Amino acid sequence: MARGSVTELNRWPVKSLRGERVEAARFDDRGMAGDRAYALLDERDKRSGKVLTVRQNAVMLSWSASYGDIADPAEPPTLRGPDGADWSWTDPKLADALAGSLDIPLSLRAADGQQDRGPTVLVTFEASRVALSDELGADVDLRRFRTNIHVTADLPAFAEETWEHDTVLTVGDVELAVIGERAGPCIRCAVPSWDADGRERWRELQTHLIDRHDNKFGVIMRVTKPGEVRVGDAVS
Repeated sequence: MARGSVTELNRWPVKSLRGERVEAARFDDRGMAGDRAYALLDERDKRSGKVLTVRQNAVMLSWSASYGDIADPAEPPTLRGPDGADWSWTDPKLADALAGSLDIPLSLRAADGQQDRGPTVLVTFEASRVALSDELGADVDLRRFRTNIHVTADLPAFAEETWEHDTVLTVGDVELAVIGERAGPCIRCAVPSWDADGRERWRELQTHLIDRHDNKFGVIMRVTKPGEVRVGDAVS
């Protein structure tokens, strides 16, 4: 039995835009409430209706989205553009503003559970982040990995790479488990190679993860007991 505590909670209201750190969040069958509940759809001819991500356009990282420090947001997020202007998700001019900024025709979609692996939660561990930084000889910004729950625990670095089906994590009153389709150690795409603001790409990071860690960092889990999690909550 390993023990620790929650050191960060991060929520990403709009898929592939920058997100927000929060002090508390609701976890249930949606995953983390409000996480990836909104997305941009690519409306170019050959991709019409497909979700737009940083893999297609890194400029998305120049935009951010936030609900404020609300554990279970009931209203749509506010977006902030690279010029510092704030936009309501419901503003009829938002789609055109985003399309102009990204130079791609697009539309907006609101729907719970738009995480890459369905309504799941990404958990990462500080020991692994520190060890990865040491291996690369440079500090690795946690925001690259778009984690939901970041934990400091008495586990060795990269222990989560071997977590098997039915592994359970208790976080405060919430329970998470490696259960269901596509859960388990998180196989990374190219997104973490971009810095959190989308300005520069660090290709060595992805190459290193592939060569040394089978391209894994963090673990994908599902909520088996809902509730609220706060920064500082005990983890086991």
